[in-house]
Amino acid sequence: MTVLEYQQDTPQVQKQSSAISLKNVLFATDFSATSEFAFPYATAVCRRFGSTLHIAHVLSDTNILLMTGGVDYVSVGTIYEDAHNEAQEKIQQIATRLGKIPCRTHLRHGQVWTNLRGIVLENRIDLIVVGTHGRTGLGKLLLGSVAEDILRHAPCPVLTIGPNVHGHAKLPEFRPRGRELAPVELELRHILYATNLTPASLTVAPVACALAQDFEGRLTLMHVFESYPDLSAKPGPIEAGVEQLHALVPKEVALAYAPEIVLEFGSAPKCIVNTAEERDADLIVLGARPADHTTHLPWTTVHEVVAYAPCSVLTVPE
Repeated sequence: MTVLEYQQDTPQVQKQSSAISLKNVLFATDFSATSEFAFPYATAVCRRFGSTLHIAHVLSDTNILLMTGGVDYVSVGTIYEDAHNEAQEKIQQIATRLGKIPCRTHLRHGQVWTNLRGIVLENRIDLIVVGTHGRTGLGKLLLGSVAEDILRHAPCPVLTIGPNVHGHAKLPEFRPRGRELAPVELELRHILYATNLTPASLTVAPVACALAQDFEGRLTLMHVFESYPDLSAKPGPIEAGVEQLHALVPKEVALAYAPEIVLEFGSAPKCIVNTAEERDADLIVLGARPADHTTHLPWTTVHEVVAYAPCSVLTVPE
């Protein structure tokens, strides 16, 4: 399933010509401050690409049971009805603030990821946007490690906004103008794509390149050596790494700036986060496979980068 679809020669009818097609964006919310922090990114993406925004909330059965304590069956039903009505009101309040952005709302109950997955498949979602606390790695969104479930299992790219996002990569909070929200524009002036140079990189690199082309931004291609090979070998791993990274840029992509190649030695997540900080990046792009496969980058790397990144992180399934 291709979610950020890279279109090479398709003419665009949108206001801004785009090499990226995003028709349906899912914003998963638990109505917390963390979710609110991610909301401007979801709306900015929709405004940029003319997408429909799907707002989803899942009432967890576990949370409902915790709320009931030891009360009787009738009280359980009343509490559930109250929780449902309150959630419905909140989700509609969000929808009424969107102005001209097309919107659909989804209120489900049960297991969170199971329901979100159904929404993704039923509505052909192209991108999921979530906020994450980062308190314990990814922290907890909605119930348990739902943000982690989304990243591990989503069949489409996921844009995560963590607690350390700052600088111009941090979109301003909305200032209500009546019932609608003030427009927030999405800018990607510098994109960092990190890869371990596996064959699966070929499916992710074009997305980073297409975004850099679309936003006329700078692109940094990065590889981290976590184990140190024989640097004296000929041709050496550094030269080979440079050549491999250059080869990841499709010939048909017209970038505004020559791509930058970065090779580092050490801890992959630390190097990626530090490079994003040093380059004042607006977005980190990582490849990831489903949970039952070996990830493009080790899951611990994806986990730590998302938790500590100074900008939003886009994980793309391979």
